[in-house]
Amino acid sequence: MKFGIHSEQYQNKHSKEEEQKFTQVFGELTSEFASKMAEGVLAGDESVQALVKQHYDFILQFWTPTKEAYKSLAMSYILPSSYRDHYEEIAKGLGKFHYDAVCIWADKNL
Repeated sequence: MKFGIHSEQYQNKHSKEEEQKFTQVFGELTSEFASKMAEGVLAGDESVQALVKQHYDFILQFWTPTKEAYKSLAMSYILPSSYRDHYEEIAKGLGKFHYDAVCIWADKNL
């Protein structure tokens, strides 16, 4: 089963404890994005861009995306996918907010 166009690049060589930590860290980051969005902070704001940098650093544990690949990953947050569904359960529009923030960051930094 494939989960996205980049899924074949991910190889799970992590322990159960590591996987639990990854889930926790990703959940915390997602909550921080949701909080910023709820506060009305714009995707290009320095504080949101700092969250994107944390997100990118988190992703580097699994693979090193190019600018296009990183933006493509973020696209999965707005196209029909389990990622989008998860984001929408947390806050309506969160996937789009995260996508916009990633695109801004990637265009400036990758």
